[in-house]
Amino acid sequence: MFLFWSYLLSILFFIFVKKNSSKLPDKQVIVIANHTSYLDIFMMYQILRNKHIVFMGKSEILNYPLIRTYFKHLHIPVNRSDKRQAAQSMLMAKRKLQEGWNIIIFPEGGIPDHIAPKMANFKPGAFVMAQKNNVSILALTLQSHYKLLSEPQNIKGSARPGISKVFVHPEISHEALMQHEVEYWMDFTKKLIEEPLN
Repeated sequence: MFLFWSYLLSILFFIFVKKNSSKLPDKQVIVIANHTSYLDIFMMYQILRNKHIVFMGKSEILNYPLIRTYFKHLHIPVNRSDKRQAAQSMLMAKRKLQEGWNIIIFPEGGIPDHIAPKMANFKPGAFVMAQKNNVSILALTLQSHYKLLSEPQNIKGSARPGISKVFVHPEISHEALMQHEVEYWMDFTKKLIEEPLN
């Protein structure tokens, strides 16, 4: 169903995915990416077409009319202002991983307030989760979404046709993740994702 809506959006707005690599890891992963637009969510179903995916994101996203449906039943909202609810979200994510789902996290914690494509510092959740649950990290750079849908919090904002350019980085294995602290990987992957944006 979600893949259908993703393709329908592509057809309606003439936005099509172009990846630098069609090869994705066969194994289960936690996917991280920069976050600049509503398109990041909608197009992810095409970018990761053969993977079963769920999103983990801030609970405020339930207030966005266009994507409320995506999070209401299947995905994992996180209320960072409530430690108890945040812990419950982590337990829910762990169950999803145990069920074989691939989790998508935007480690900036939302769409940064400053002008894209600049990025905010990463939050640790994705990396802690990967280390604790024996899962690899797959980093993606979403290179052009901020140009195609430039006002993500305004459903009447401008949109234009174009190419959803995606850079797929090499998988970071769980074995590699365990060789460094979470802070190292937060900094490393931020620089990795930023590189194709420069």
